[in-house]
Amino acid sequence: MDRITTPAPAVAKPKLLVLGATGGTGRHIVRQAVEQGYDVTVLARSAEKASKLNGATIVVGDALDPAAVRRSLEGRDAVISALGTPASPFREVTLLSSATLVLVDALKAENVKRLVAVTGIGAGDSAGHGGFLFDRLIFPLLLRHVYADKNRQEAIVRNSGLDWTLVRPSVLNDKTMGKPIRALEDLSRFHGGTISRADVASFVLDQVTGDEWLHRSPLVTW
Repeated sequence: MDRITTPAPAVAKPKLLVLGATGGTGRHIVRQAVEQGYDVTVLARSAEKASKLNGATIVVGDALDPAAVRRSLEGRDAVISALGTPASPFREVTLLSSATLVLVDALKAENVKRLVAVTGIGAGDSAGHGGFLFDRLIFPLLLRHVYADKNRQEAIVRNSGLDWTLVRPSVLNDKTMGKPIRALEDLSRFHGGTISRADVASFVLDQVTGDEWLHRSPLVTW
């Protein structure tokens, strides 16, 4: 007697909200997500800046505005935060932590649990592993205030009670993707490295449906 095998039903992809979508890494995240068949919404301060994010639904608003964040979260299953801020040699930075506080409150209110947030090498226990130029010059002279806020941002995410992953890229570049990606927690032998924004985007998207790095903070590099 012949057996008839019924194909398993396709699992629907989570509906995504991407913050920081108009930044260098954020644009790659949106493009790859759309190509992979995700339903993508982005929250952007300017419709003009987001106009080239083809295939995504644009919600115009500020990530610091609770009402705008709640509005952009409607119908979403997961959030990717690729928020960034320029180097700030002299002034304190609060954007990342402030926006993350707003986001976490909105996620809880909308009962959305999955959050993948991109921070960077130099945050938390990855400090001091960026290589000589980054650690001795770039970090203390240009990024000290930015990373103080990234640390506050990471603490908010860790204490959120959400299903979170913090992704810390090594020094970013705009090369094409395709090199093997290493995800590291033990940095005792790691001192410096680079990775493309496109490869970071690929790793980040994998975390939306995977749980290998749930409640963990991998550094990703080539």
